[in-house]
Amino acid sequence: MIPLSLYVHVPWCVRKCPYCDFNSHQQQGELPEADYIAALLEDLRLDSAFIQGRSLQSIFIGGGTPSLFSAASYERLLTEIHKIVPFAADIEITLEANPGTFEQEKFSGYRQAGINRLSIGIQSFDADNLQKLGRIHGRDEALRAADIAHKAGFDNFNLDLMFGLPGQSTQQALADLQTALDCKPTHLSWYQLTIEPNTEFFRRPPTLPADDTIADMQQAGIDMLEPHGFLRYEISAFSRPGKESRHNLNYWQFGDYLGIGAGAHGKLTTLLPPDSMSIVRTRKTRMPQHYLQAQGKYTVESKAVPVNELPLEFMMNALRLCEGVDAALYQQRTGQPLAALQPILQHLQRKQLMQSRDDRLAPTALGLRFLNEVLLEFM
Repeated sequence: MIPLSLYVHVPWCVRKCPYCDFNSHQQQGELPEADYIAALLEDLRLDSAFIQGRSLQSIFIGGGTPSLFSAASYERLLTEIHKIVPFAADIEITLEANPGTFEQEKFSGYRQAGINRLSIGIQSFDADNLQKLGRIHGRDEALRAADIAHKAGFDNFNLDLMFGLPGQSTQQALADLQTALDCKPTHLSWYQLTIEPNTEFFRRPPTLPADDTIADMQQAGIDMLEPHGFLRYEISAFSRPGKESRHNLNYWQFGDYLGIGAGAHGKLTTLLPPDSMSIVRTRKTRMPQHYLQAQGKYTVESKAVPVNELPLEFMMNALRLCEGVDAALYQQRTGQPLAALQPILQHLQRKQLMQSRDDRLAPTALGLRFLNEVLLEFM
């Protein structure tokens, strides 16, 4: 059966960052933790028909800033989720956290509640760059956060870093990476700052480094990380062997995931007789106050993906992976024959953008660099 994961969205943060286009809302007064946890659980119960006898392989609690909630809230949430859907024996449960919210006792509580992986939003260790990005923490808090993660018992955690920041040099970007390595994480997300619509940076664009400088910065970072044991397995993800994000791998391998919480998205497969399938995208109501008042009407969109859009849907995930995916996965996850895509695949192979292997759907190094051009062929 297609693997199943769960995404949980917590939409509040201390302050909205100028580059952020996620569904996050600045905290106003005390957070309604108990009411929101109750709504999340009711949301999941209403989606339980999609579970179809499967166990959860991973849970990712994202935001916003989920670390604003207490350990007791997450203990209740995870206990009740487990009553609705079974957990795989080796389930990965990740919590996103910001350095400005780290407290030793709180994070020890998260570990005891069952959270076994953290994703810490550092973005940069440079004071000037943190100020430009509107972050609420400084360098010392970022370093302290990693230290607390270790002391709280987290032997698996990710650090989020950006490059291509306003006025940033390659030397500064590599200094951020070196500091991150010194924190001894098991995973690094290192991605380019992009200017997204509906953000403060879109309305007032900062001056970013030239494209050639950013490309050199990225390659220098890749060259730096590999000798330290961090392998690039996805466009912007690096990990020690065996420490890849299982939750994100499920996205990129076109697995299924339930999405609960304000604005959460889901992707689910339903089986149709005789031997066919339909892939459904779901979306929950976006505003926190509306979600809390939804009274069971959390889903605002449930839409089947048209068959002609499945090649792009699948490839825009699978081809983010440096090694791609097993070719047989295309038919297993979409219900469509791979043979129909052979003319496109052969064209991309001739352009040296995809590897020439019958058993694998994978980009070349050139294809990974120009992935948008590759994906245009599947539209």
